[in-house]
Amino acid sequence: MAGRADVPEVIWARPERTGRGPRPAFTRADIAAAAVRIADARGLDAVSMRHVAAELGCGTMSLYNYVPRKEDLYELMVDAVSAEHELWEPAGDWRADLLRVAYQARALMHRHPWLPALMSPVYGFSPNALRYLEHCLTCLDSFDGTYGTKFELIAMVNGVVTTYVGNELATAERARALPWSEERENAVRIAYLGGRVASGAYPRLAAAFAEDSGPIDLEGVFRRALDRVLDGFDPSRRAPG
Repeated sequence: MAGRADVPEVIWARPERTGRGPRPAFTRADIAAAAVRIADARGLDAVSMRHVAAELGCGTMSLYNYVPRKEDLYELMVDAVSAEHELWEPAGDWRADLLRVAYQARALMHRHPWLPALMSPVYGFSPNALRYLEHCLTCLDSFDGTYGTKFELIAMVNGVVTTYVGNELATAERARALPWSEERENAVRIAYLGGRVASGAYPRLAAAFAEDSGPIDLEGVFRRALDRVLDGFDPSRRAPG
């Protein structure tokens, strides 16, 4: 297929255009923007070379001259939205700065609901992704630890954010697919669960619900999950011994 490489390569090491031939009709930024528009509107499954080519008004085969593989297209997409991260001057408080990074990442994933599916180190070598990672490390300048430990901390925070947002998005998607209101669905499920717990077969669950019958503070859960990750890396929060 035209443009496909027969050896492994990184899209960013591939020249966007050669010095010969006509000027390309599109840039990588054009292609990435088209793919992001499709994914934002119709989901990641709708992103294909054919659909991106149609969005750009070109032939599918000609697109392979710019982007050899679909994986490269995904990498362009991740890079494009990574440019939306605000890279501020860190305040010198690594916990506060990393929490700000986490909440910003959560907002970004909600703007682009397909992004959690592509949160992989494979797509972490693009220019904007590298700038974002450098920013995260800068936020940890006041953290007393090796770079290996800092990478682990960043990865764990990103993991919490990605998992939490993935659950939020899945819950919202399920609610949209219901033939009735989410409130009616939840009422039926809560009534069933209450009956099962009251049967005496689940004494610990009964005790748990008696202790706190809800509703669950989802924002509080998100913040506590982040705090517990940060606590595990913060010497001032560790128990002595």
